[in-house]
Amino acid sequence: MTGHHPQTRAVHPPVIAPEGSRPLAVPIYQGHLFAFDAADDLAAAFAGPDGAFFYARMGNPTVRSLERAVTELEGGAGALATASGMGAVNAVLMGLLRSGDHVIAQTALYGGTYALLTNLAERWGVDVTFVQGDDPAEVRDALRPTTRLLYLETIANPTTHVTDLPAFTEAVRGTGVLTVVDNTFAPLLCKPIDHGVDIVVHSATKFLSGHGDIIGGIAVFADPDVHRRVWHHAIELGSTADAHAAWLTVRGLATMPMRVARQSASALDIARRLAGHPSVTRVHYPGLPDHPQHEVARRLLRDGAGGVLAFELTGGRDAGRVFSESVDLISLGPSLGNIATLVMHPASTSHRQMDAPTLAAAGIAEGLVRLSIGLEHPEDIWTDITQALHKAT
Repeated sequence: MTGHHPQTRAVHPPVIAPEGSRPLAVPIYQGHLFAFDAADDLAAAFAGPDGAFFYARMGNPTVRSLERAVTELEGGAGALATASGMGAVNAVLMGLLRSGDHVIAQTALYGGTYALLTNLAERWGVDVTFVQGDDPAEVRDALRPTTRLLYLETIANPTTHVTDLPAFTEAVRGTGVLTVVDNTFAPLLCKPIDHGVDIVVHSATKFLSGHGDIIGGIAVFADPDVHRRVWHHAIELGSTADAHAAWLTVRGLATMPMRVARQSASALDIARRLAGHPSVTRVHYPGLPDHPQHEVARRLLRDGAGGVLAFELTGGRDAGRVFSESVDLISLGPSLGNIATLVMHPASTSHRQMDAPTLAAAGIAEGLVRLSIGLEHPEDIWTDITQALHKAT
């Protein structure tokens, strides 16, 4: 550029590609445009998710590093990183469904997913049948010629119901129905694709990034053709991930094994203490022997039962609300999988879309409180829980 005017040189700084070495950490590729020497090469880049980079909504090197890392962790064939967990859920559902299709979903779902399925049913003519998720026969009985998807959660939010994934995927084997599983609560603890699942979704906001500083999501696909199909829809939807959020998530993945192990151990300790407290009528945690799916969890989950638990208070809805507002060290907040412990009262927050009968059908008591255990010392967490229980009862 030495022969050009300063005004032109300022617009075209040198772009340095590493030569003779490689970055050890994943770099942030913040720029959104990539240039080509040939028009045919640019045209070919539009074809699919693994082509050359050309526009960041379609693909970015930092984002692709995240996608490949999580693909390997989940044992898939490809992944799509999105701007949020609901972005991943929307990309999958809206990319694979059309009016007249039928979905089977378990009743105990994240509130946002439940709202989306209800919206699809009301606005787009997608029929939805909800099942309890305990007996695969429910799924077989609900199957129709128009059934396209079975939607499950490995560990349900917020009831901690554990789905017997091998049994449920077997129920739809050979029917052409794709199984989608939200594995947000169980990264590393479970690999749903190993159990016959077709698509795994995560809110990367939670355990994958783990530090409460990004919003993101990801969907991992067992079949590259399904991956490609959803990718084409996602880039039109505009739900793809931001490079900086992807970079922070990649950084979080490095500590996820240690974080999840510590959070699982602390959650089991807190669950055992809550089970013996007079103000608590029931504790929901798959690591406890009296959990309805404890044996399923022992078969399905490896090295712990996760960092999220729930419990019910004797005082019902009012007690649940008072408890969640009385914590000190613990924060009242809407997320989970964070380095800090968080509490939420689902009936008045995340699942406010559900009326009393719907909450009951989903197994969510009005006095149920959800705890996402962080990395604080368990004794400090328990001290704060104890004082809040005293105020709530």
